[in-house]
Amino acid sequence: MSVTTPAGTAASAHNRRGRTGFWAATGIVAQREIMIRLRSKAFIISTAIMLALILAGVIFSSVGPALFDEDTTVAAVSAVAPALQGMDGIVVDTLGSADAVRQAVQAGTVDAGVVQGRGASGLLVIGDRETPSALVQMLSVTPEVELLDPNAPNPMLTYFIGIAFGIVFFSSAITFGQTIAQSVVEEKQSRIVEIMLAAVPARAILAGKVIGNSVLAFGQIILIAAVVLLGGAVTGSQLLLDGLGMPIVWFVILFTVGFVMLAALFAAAAALVSRAEDLGTATSPLMMLVMLPYIAVIIFNNNPVALQIMSYVPFSAPVAVPMRTYLQTQAWWEPMLSLGILIVFTVLVIGFAAKVYERSLLKTGSMIKWKDALKA
Repeated sequence: MSVTTPAGTAASAHNRRGRTGFWAATGIVAQREIMIRLRSKAFIISTAIMLALILAGVIFSSVGPALFDEDTTVAAVSAVAPALQGMDGIVVDTLGSADAVRQAVQAGTVDAGVVQGRGASGLLVIGDRETPSALVQMLSVTPEVELLDPNAPNPMLTYFIGIAFGIVFFSSAITFGQTIAQSVVEEKQSRIVEIMLAAVPARAILAGKVIGNSVLAFGQIILIAAVVLLGGAVTGSQLLLDGLGMPIVWFVILFTVGFVMLAALFAAAAALVSRAEDLGTATSPLMMLVMLPYIAVIIFNNNPVALQIMSYVPFSAPVAVPMRTYLQTQAWWEPMLSLGILIVFTVLVIGFAAKVYERSLLKTGSMIKWKDALKA
C-alpha cells in the first residue's frame, strides 16, 4: 500500500514564493546530474576504454586483413612475367629459363613458378607439393561478367553495421536510463527529494534529470561518431567516410530525440518504487522496449519492408532510419517524416511521464502501478 509522507504534505503546502523558478531549477538539477557523472572516475574510464576499443576496431577492420595476407612469390620466365605484373598479392621473380624456374620452386625460394604451357591459357603453373589456389584462379580463363547492381551493399557488412547501430543505441540508452532511475530511487529512499520539493517543482527535477543525462548521452554519441569518422580518415576507408557519413548523422539526431523520451520514462518508472530492490521490476518493460530495436535489426537487416515499418515506430526509428539510409532504400523525405513522428511521440511521452513522476514521487510503500499513478 502506498502512502504520502507527512514531509511530502508539508512540501506540497510550502509557500511557492520561496521556490526557485522552473527553468532556473531545471538548470541547477541538470548541472548537478552532469557534474556527478563527470566527477565519476568509473564513468570517465569506461568511456575512454569504450572509445579506444571502437577506434581500434575501426582501424583493425580496415588494415587487419592486410596484416594476415602474405604475398605469393612467383618465379616466371620473361615471356610470361608481364602477364603476372600488377596482380594483387603476387611478387614476380623473373628468371631466364623454365629449368631455372623449376629449380627455384624445388629449392623452396619461391611459392610457385609460371612458364609457357600448351593449354588454352598458354601458361603452366609449377608447384612443389601443391600450387597456390589464388594464383591458379587469377590465371584461369573466366567468362565475361556483367553486374546489374555493382554498388549493392555487402550482406555481411550490412549485418555488422546493423549490429553496431543496435549495440550503441542499446548500451547508451540502458546506461544513462538506469543512471536516471537509480538517482530517482536513491533520492526518494533517502527522503532527500522531500527537501528538494520544498524549493523546486517536481517537474523541474524531472526536466533537469532528463536534460542533464541527455546532454551526457548526446556527448557520448558525438564522441563515438567522431572516433568512427577519425578511424575512417586515418585508414582512408571510403565506407566510413562516404557510405556511413549520413547514416551516422541521422543516428545522432534520432538518438538524441529518442533518448529524451526514454529518459523521461525511466525517471517515471523509478518514481513508482520506494526501494532500489524494486527498480528492476519497474524498469523491465522499458528494458524490453530498448532491446527490441537491437534484436529486430539483427533479424530484419535485409528486409526492406520490416525496416520501413521500424523507421516509423518511435522506439526503433533511431536504428532503422540509419540502416535504410545506408542501404539507400528510402525516399529523401522519409527520414524527416520519421523524425517528425518521433518528436511528436516524445512530447506526448514527456507529458505522460511528468504526470506519473509528479504523482508518485512522494508516495512510499509497495510499487505503484502506472494506471494508479495517473489516477492519483
